[in-house]
Amino acid sequence: MTAAKIARNSSSRSRPFVRHARAFPWLVLALLGTGLSIRVENPLGAKELIELLMDPSRAESFDAFYYAYGTLPRLAAALLGGAILGLTGALLQQLTNNPMTSPMTLGTSAGAWLAIVLASAFAPALTGDGLAFAAFAGGLTGFGLIAAIAGPRGMTGSALVIAGMVVNLLFGAVAAAVLLLKSDFVSNIFLWGAGDLAQNGRDGVSWLAWRTIPVMAALIAFAPRLLALLSLGEEGARARGLAVQPVFVALAFLGVWLACSFVTLAGVINFTGLIAPNIARSLGWRSPRSQLVASALIGSVLLCATDGIAVLLGALTESIVPTGVIAALLGTPVFIAYLLRTQTGLRENPQECIGIERTVHKSAMRASAKGFDAFSGLVRVLWPIAAVLALVAGLTLFLNASTEGWRWGAASEQALALRLPRLATALFAGASLAAAGVILRRLVGNPLASPDILGVTSGATFAVVAAATFCGAGVGSDAESSVLWALAGSLAVLGAILMLAKRTHFSPVLVIVLGIAVSALFDAFTALMLSRGTMDNYFILQWLSGSTYKATSESAERLALAFAILAALAFALSRSLTLLSIGRDFAASRGLSVKGMTAILLLLCALLCASATATMGPVAFVGLVAPHLAVLLGARTCTEELVTAALAGAALTASADWLGQMLIAPAQIPAGTLAAIVGALYFLALLLKARLCRGATR
Repeated sequence: MTAAKIARNSSSRSRPFVRHARAFPWLVLALLGTGLSIRVENPLGAKELIELLMDPSRAESFDAFYYAYGTLPRLAAALLGGAILGLTGALLQQLTNNPMTSPMTLGTSAGAWLAIVLASAFAPALTGDGLAFAAFAGGLTGFGLIAAIAGPRGMTGSALVIAGMVVNLLFGAVAAAVLLLKSDFVSNIFLWGAGDLAQNGRDGVSWLAWRTIPVMAALIAFAPRLLALLSLGEEGARARGLAVQPVFVALAFLGVWLACSFVTLAGVINFTGLIAPNIARSLGWRSPRSQLVASALIGSVLLCATDGIAVLLGALTESIVPTGVIAALLGTPVFIAYLLRTQTGLRENPQECIGIERTVHKSAMRASAKGFDAFSGLVRVLWPIAAVLALVAGLTLFLNASTEGWRWGAASEQALALRLPRLATALFAGASLAAAGVILRRLVGNPLASPDILGVTSGATFAVVAAATFCGAGVGSDAESSVLWALAGSLAVLGAILMLAKRTHFSPVLVIVLGIAVSALFDAFTALMLSRGTMDNYFILQWLSGSTYKATSESAERLALAFAILAALAFALSRSLTLLSIGRDFAASRGLSVKGMTAILLLLCALLCASATATMGPVAFVGLVAPHLAVLLGARTCTEELVTAALAGAALTASADWLGQMLIAPAQIPAGTLAAIVGALYFLALLLKARLCRGATR
């Protein structure tokens, strides 16, 4: 026997030992989480704990009852829920051959969340299996929408991540609108949405176990061979007699059912289903069955330890700390570290990662070739936007809505005192976000970069809500300090993301995924602060939806002045922004201080976002759609794009604000919610068109 063969045999014999040695820390973590869950604020002795575990009916004191019917069911929910999320993540990642796949990135969790919000609002009597099937329908809708947009070939690349991001934002906007219209259950639904494993008895865990354990067992027994064939590729699987599409649909169907069943019981807990399979592969489990089993076990460990930390922090702060918040807090750094170490999705298929943005903007580049050749061309391009702005202004002045219907006539002085500040706020907030989107788009070199996608808006929102919750600061138009808080949050997030992305030369997909992760983290923190359920938090929720309801003439004037100053500065720096968008080396060769100018432009972008967000609240997609519309309309230079995008953003936000006031008057829908829904639908249509174009060229 050769020395090489002896070495290989020795390595294969030692691999299980190494694998078990690597798994030892996870066993310690599981024991630590279990100990925290059981022992925190529990005065019972070890003997009594074991007796109650075997026979809960022996509970006599309050501590015994709480342990038997509160602590133990919660621990069981964490163990079972972690196994569900880990196994589901491993199943979906093997199905799509994409390590970025999880119930979070596939829209399954967001779809289930939206479905349960709708069911709770309009069918409050729906419980148990009825609620689970509603969540299942929502999860399938999200998964099906993303699969339709990404297509069979796009499930392995960046198209899946981008489509999932847009679908999550769309579902979140619709859910926010429902929450505002049905505010009587805001507190409970936000606590549930933050991911809470607390149980009131054993019925919930029993319900979940009967509906998921048989499915998990069936998947572990029968899915590995199918997954092994699917890993050969579509042509290889078909050559071996596998019906690819029916098998894919059936396995995805079961995975969505598992994820949605857990969401029905405990709410939305992200990152566990994404991280657990990647940890399993890094520890050496490579075969389909070993990945499923190991991911389920690691998921149980992760969620158990996470819930133990949540219980401990809840005891220390004497408040409810949802497990989903701790999962986001712990999962985001792990996820970002994994991204930076492996650059997953970029190394495997770089053309797919950079090609989707080019495909989406192919028609835009054709339109921009016409450019603004003369003043007549500028008028031709801008007249549709000007027409929309004039229409909104006219409707604001002359159309009145009431419980009796709409009527034409000049608005009263009292009505104008309310309407005009709202119109001005919407106009200048939309223009500010659009200008910030242009700056980010050119500075990062990514047409999908925008304040909301990169997490800048989430950072500003978190800072303002945290100041309102813990420092007693106001939110919205009547709080001048909100701008400073929003600026601090915007700068912190923007600086962190760009500093991390610099290690990979600002890879388009990596920047987007980092933004998604950071947004999820700050959204979880915001949900934690809103779970207290006070009336002040309801007003914060209105502000979070991007509403102009508290706009005043003073706040509108401040926002207009801030936009005028910042826009003038943006125009003055347009040449530097153009040089940086061509390339940093090119800009340096022209004598530009790259680092200094980048810092100035980032500060300018953060100021634009902060002024708009602090006054009106977060408004999604305006900073993404408006620059894209500007390019579609023919803007080529930086100045042209700034002008056109600012006007398009103003028109989009003002239109959304007017429609929100009039559609269901006297009730109102926040402008940010409508703008997010319209923007998400528009961008989903662009992604779907891009997928069809790619399919036609193949």
